[in-house]
Amino acid sequence: ILFLAATVVAAIVVPGDATDPSQVSIRGITYAGSGCPANSVGQFLSTDASTFTLIFSSFTAQVGATTQPMDARKFCQINLDLHYPQGFQLSVLSTTFRGFVSLDKGVTATLSALYYFSGPNQNQARTSTMFHGPEFEPYTAVSNVGFTSLVWSPCGANWPLNVQTAVAVVSDNATA
Repeated sequence: ILFLAATVVAAIVVPGDATDPSQVSIRGITYAGSGCPANSVGQFLSTDASTFTLIFSSFTAQVGATTQPMDARKFCQINLDLHYPQGFQLSVLSTTFRGFVSLDKGVTATLSALYYFSGPNQNQARTSTMFHGPEFEPYTAVSNVGFTSLVWSPCGANWPLNVQTAVAVVSDNATA
């Protein structure tokens, strides 16, 4: 079983002649997916609207004798409605995922995230973390997006940032 809560940290790149970075904010967060059905995600936006935390109550992947095949993978599509003035570009530098992992011997879990901005530029960056059983403990997984892989917001337009997160569990242990 893999449980998940997430915090995404966005980097703000400010050209020398740009306006005040405090004008950059998150206007809203929407989500949908098998790991985040309606009313299953707690949303917390910082007072300056520059960072957020999501807490998932249903983002759990599991395998075992009493589970269905669809229980082995859960996903959540997160859409961030961002506001940033002309002259700004944004990118995700890293994400921090926190949760709990409970894996028997022979069970492997993967936590992954895909980042991209809506609109004509479909550049994407992906991060992933693997867990190998036996493991039974809380985890903190910091995923850094490589500098050459950064996905930048388009210039002159406020396109939403999308974060597609997934948890998946596979087992080669017949008794897990």
